[in-house]
Amino acid sequence: MAMAPQAPLVVQTAKASFPKADLSIPYISGGANPEADARINKAILEAAQQLVNSQGSLDDPRAEMIAYFEVKTNEKDVFSLSLYNYAYTGGAHGMTLQKSLTFKASTGRSYSLSELFKSGSDYVARINEYVAKGIKERDIPTLEPFQSVAPDQPFYIADRSLVIYFELYELAAYAYGFLYFPISVYAIQDIINEEGPLGPMLAND
Repeated sequence: MAMAPQAPLVVQTAKASFPKADLSIPYISGGANPEADARINKAILEAAQQLVNSQGSLDDPRAEMIAYFEVKTNEKDVFSLSLYNYAYTGGAHGMTLQKSLTFKASTGRSYSLSELFKSGSDYVARINEYVAKGIKERDIPTLEPFQSVAPDQPFYIADRSLVIYFELYELAAYAYGFLYFPISVYAIQDIINEEGPLGPMLAND
């Protein structure tokens, strides 16, 4: 029996301001399960707080902080988003941090990279092929020769792709910003955990 299509979650923006800081944090509602909604909101708040704490002090008189977000997928029972936090705390330039979260909307469960794949599959090696190819094709001058993504490398899901990314300075100089490597779900379909959030992206509809 086919599942009833999941309506997208309702995403609103909660604003929080304190001296030198202006934060926009997503607040979701309207899911099939209020407990799942609450679980998602709690995870989002914790992640947003973690980003604030990672930026260090705003003591510098010119210091400022801005937090914002982008929803990447909100359909087929999958909710994937990125939280961003830009802060200038003194020095040559500000720093932007990104934290992405991917949930099953109906349960509120969040997924790490390894949980997107069948247990025992060598997903790291598969992802590395696409990243290495992308670095070469785009001629990205990496700070160190690229070795491997981390088993819990940051990612989000967008447009039937798994998007792997690297933080500022993680792979290349600051000027290159975040480096994103989209991988079509069809290219890794044989190792996808069908029960996870990449499963629904494989359906041709």
